[in-house]
Amino acid sequence: MKKILMTALLLSGSAAHAQKVVEFWTISLAPLFNDEMNRVANAFEKANPGVSVKWVDVPQAAIEQKLLAAVAAGRPPAVVNLSSDQTVKLYQQGALEAMDLGAGSKTYFAKALGTFSFGNKVYGVPWYWAPKVVAYNADIFRKAGLDPANPPRTIQTLMAAAKQIKDKTGLYGFMPNINGTNFLNVFQEAGLPILSKDGSQAVFNSDRHVALLQQYVDLYRKGYIPEDTMRRGFTAATELYSAGKLAMLITGPQFILRVANDNKAVYDVTRVAPYPINIAGNVIHTPLMGMSIPKGVQDRALSQKFATFITNDLNQLAFSKVTKTTFPSTVRASVDPFFKTGGTNAIDQGRLVSSVELSKARDLTVVVPDSSRLFKVFKDNIEAAMAGQKTSKAALDDIVKAWNASL
Repeated sequence: MKKILMTALLLSGSAAHAQKVVEFWTISLAPLFNDEMNRVANAFEKANPGVSVKWVDVPQAAIEQKLLAAVAAGRPPAVVNLSSDQTVKLYQQGALEAMDLGAGSKTYFAKALGTFSFGNKVYGVPWYWAPKVVAYNADIFRKAGLDPANPPRTIQTLMAAAKQIKDKTGLYGFMPNINGTNFLNVFQEAGLPILSKDGSQAVFNSDRHVALLQQYVDLYRKGYIPEDTMRRGFTAATELYSAGKLAMLITGPQFILRVANDNKAVYDVTRVAPYPINIAGNVIHTPLMGMSIPKGVQDRALSQKFATFITNDLNQLAFSKVTKTTFPSTVRASVDPFFKTGGTNAIDQGRLVSSVELSKARDLTVVVPDSSRLFKVFKDNIEAAMAGQKTSKAALDDIVKAWNASL
């Protein structure tokens, strides 16, 4: 009896000692990608006996605060999925650990890895990205007198189409991505600078910047852009489009899957066109998603092992094949023939369109000191301009003055 008890104690003690939990957080992937995330977890467990993987999916709007709270409490996840701009903010708040990739850094495109590098240290490994496309409702186009075979190719013609759609059908044409700090990307896509060449001054209050902002203010004030645009942004746009109440959805092609899931009737009349460029800029803001290690993790080496596992060539390609619309940030996976395969449905169209547009894709995330405070100043003033509480010029002048006091 004593021998059996000793054996049981040894076994339980050994299991408790060997078992390590790798908790990783992603952003808004459930339930569409449950099977793929569980596959990755199971594969890592199989390759690393004694390790248990726990996946937690967190809403986009909650990820930053939830992570900061977990770090402050000393219970961070082992790995967290963050967008490039979230990585900047959390790095500046001291919430992330540096990574030492060594030769593994060559797995990723240099520019993609550079997006997550600050002060010559890496604070995240790039995962997936996808240039924006325009999913549009062919039925609404016809009702508005527009040709579904000839969608807008520039921002200027897109705005004109949106006006025609609203005037002819009463439905909204589009919801531009202008909430929060997204206007920083709008400026850059138009070929307009944010900072001086040495980064010491904000310069986005020129006459051209003011004129571009005013275009959107006019659309908003005249009722051509839904009021929800400034408060709920992309979430509201996806809901409206899926309900058949929005003609054009500016989206990463992976979100076309959500339309297919939410309303098959709308999905069936959805076509996909390239994101309309601003002729002067000829660039598409394409934010990268990455995997970072939060400050205070118990086993940094194991965290890095998982972060590089989920973002390796094999798993990035597998993820792309499941989403059908996202693209890898690793060199070898990106040349797989899968990305050039065709099809007639909106998901296949989205992948093909994005693959062509990758040459214009750039992560235009702006990196400035004290970004959380400066971005709030930006957001508040753009909203004041949209609401008619300030002129476009006054709003941009006030932002630039506040930024330059910090820069």
